[in-house]
Amino acid sequence: MKVLAVDSSSVTASVAIVEGHEIIAQYFLNVGLTHSQTLAPMIESVLKSSGILSSQIDLYAATNGPGSFTGIRIGLSTVKAMALANSKPCLGVSSLYSLAYNLKDKHNILCACMDARNNQVYNALFKVENNKIIRLTEDRAIDINDLKKKLSKFKEKIEIVGDAAEICYNSFKESDEDFAKNVFFYSKNKYISAANLGFAAVEIYENQEDKNKINSEINYIRIPQAQRLLKENKKL
Repeated sequence: MKVLAVDSSSVTASVAIVEGHEIIAQYFLNVGLTHSQTLAPMIESVLKSSGILSSQIDLYAATNGPGSFTGIRIGLSTVKAMALANSKPCLGVSSLYSLAYNLKDKHNILCACMDARNNQVYNALFKVENNKIIRLTEDRAIDINDLKKKLSKFKEKIEIVGDAAEICYNSFKESDEDFAKNVFFYSKNKYISAANLGFAAVEIYENQEDKNKINSEINYIRIPQAQRLLKENKKL
């Protein structure tokens, strides 16, 4: 199964084509440009360089949140359009679940964290069993101090991944050095890999009994700031 995977849920942009357990092509950018500028050329590049036609893609996938409201919309709408044009399925995959795949070789508690600002993170917990990612919590927006309380219940080592990993680790260390000794973070793979997103998409798709009901909807977790402000103004 050939999968075209796109991530634009944070400041970085990533596009990959994977097949089986192999990465056919991958393109990653962290240059500060808007995703509306970068995604289309990146998709065109991986298709052209791999010699694969869009019609030969079996499954299209994109991160569907949490993360950047605008970035998620751009990425998901792009692959939805391509999937529709080629009569192929399109799957939305959790940004946090995709991040957990960066640590699939670990066997501890996996804590995926993306910066949600205001001392909050988008977070979900996972573990690895029989080389498969097992979800322990739903995706959520949580205060870093509350996250520490929930993590303190685990006896296993805790591996944090994501662009908020270092923020969380430093906060834990500042408040409780003993607890922080059981926590590890990784700065080299803190961003989502579109290839890992593709591998996650294959696993989700193959485990879906009804292929006509695969999810490609956005999961913001929190409503966009503009909508929050509008609601607050209506209450005044």
